[in-house]
Order: sequence, then C-alpha cells, then structure tokens
Amino acid sequence: MGADFSKRKRFKNWRTKRPFWAATLSVISGIIILSVPVQLYEIAAAPGSMIVIGLLLGGLTLLMGILGFMMPRLSTLLGILAILSSVLSIMGALGGFLIGTILGIIGGSMMIAWNPKFGTKESLSHPIYDQLAEKEAASGKELVPE
Repeated sequence: MGADFSKRKRFKNWRTKRPFWAATLSVISGIIILSVPVQLYEIAAAPGSMIVIGLLLGGLTLLMGILGFMMPRLSTLLGILAILSSVLSIMGALGGFLIGTILGIIGGSMMIAWNPKFGTKESLSHPIYDQLAEKEAASGKELVPE
C-alpha cells in the first residue's frame, strides 16, 4: 500500500505542474478528428481531396496535446495552436463530427488559461522570505545567516 500511495502522490505532483486536463482534452480531440479522415482514406483517396488536410490538422491537434504534457511553459502558445488547428479541421475532417472541434476549443482554452504554480506551500505561505530575498538581491549582502 505504501508503494501504491507514493506512486499516486508522485502522479498528483506531476499532474499539478502541467495543464493536465487541457492537454488530455486536446489529445482526445486530436484522436477524434483523426478518426474521420482515416476511415475515409480508402474510400475517398483521390487527387485534390481534403483528406490530407484532415490528417494534418488532426495530427497537429494531437501533437499540441502531447506537447502540453511535455512542455508546460509553452501552454499559451500550444493552446492557441490547438484551437486554431481544431477549428480549421472542420474543412478537412468535418471537425471530428464537431465533437473533436468542441473538445479542441475547450482544451486549447484551458491551456491558455493555465497558470503554473511554482514553489512549495511553505515558501508560498511566508511572504517575509520573499521580501528578504529581494533586499538581499538588491544589496548584494546576505541578510539572514544560515
């Protein structure tokens, strides 16, 4: 039970440092958007068809979700690109029957709105340490001996 608890706690710590639900919705959106052109590929594969655009935009939405897990500091840019690719996927993949587009817009919006939380609870609950650190940096002298 101890090992299971530590894995759960480690996952929770990992999840809080990333736009987890936003990236998850973007990945699901990308999979749904990709499902339409993949199913139509054998039937409607002809020169000039929009299937390639559907594959490209669905893959881009999926990629933005995966990158949201790996690079949380770029969540604003990734969210904008996820929204853009999911809205444009209406042309080439019917937006995953609009379900993929809606999930992509929600996931991208959540990625844009996500703010990282840095530091521990102890450092966030003691603003006096922040003031001391600012004075220490400004003066160049150590104010609090270790």
